[in-house]
Amino acid sequence: MTVTHRIGLVVPSSNVTVETEIPALLARHPGARFSFHSSRMRMHQVSPEALRAMNAQRERCVDELADAGVDALLYACLVALMAQGPGEHTRVENAVVDQLAAAGSAPAVRSSAGALVEGLQALGARRIALVTPYLRPLAEKVVGYLESEGFEVADYAALEVGDNAEVGCIPGDRVLEAARGLDRSTADALVISACVQMPSLDLVGPAEREFGLPVLSAATAGAYSLLRALELDARLPDAGSLLTGAVPAAG
Repeated sequence: MTVTHRIGLVVPSSNVTVETEIPALLARHPGARFSFHSSRMRMHQVSPEALRAMNAQRERCVDELADAGVDALLYACLVALMAQGPGEHTRVENAVVDQLAAAGSAPAVRSSAGALVEGLQALGARRIALVTPYLRPLAEKVVGYLESEGFEVADYAALEVGDNAEVGCIPGDRVLEAARGLDRSTADALVISACVQMPSLDLVGPAEREFGLPVLSAATAGAYSLLRALELDARLPDAGSLLTGAVPAAG
């Protein structure tokens, strides 16, 4: 009998993409089943002030997901953590673990910010290019965060979309065009979408074929991290190099 793994998602209230793309990815797993359970933090505009106010709602969301008895929890807003400064994903993941332990629960805890770092490390990437939907000051925060984790950002694009609902409607052609404009000449990997709200699943494979680089997104990195956290085979078809099985297992 196949076990169903319960996945908890802490998401911005205006985010609709992560609840589409993470389930779509994990549905491709040949040996496991998943159910998905979300709790929402109010947020519409992607600004430093709105992100701080959203993060302040985290404890309520975690308590709600603890009640659902989830097996793994993903804090699914990358920029909300990266905008707070270096090391924030580790601090928040640890705080969530402690909160859940106090409630008598012990699911695996991951964040989209930490998952992107994990995915890039798994690929062995040191020099990267990335596409972000954010206004430039927040995109610069993401670049700085990744550099604090030991990566060199060769080039990046900021699509300057401040409304989070609009981020979920950015056309794939616009994202690919931004990627084409990047200096990828020395990059080891391309992050086609450094945001769980900016759609990416239809872009990863075509971008890998066009650019000849490993391509990942916040969504594919999140799926990879969740599978690893649950000690499941982290291979999924048609989801880019990170999920092909070519990535060496962590020691």
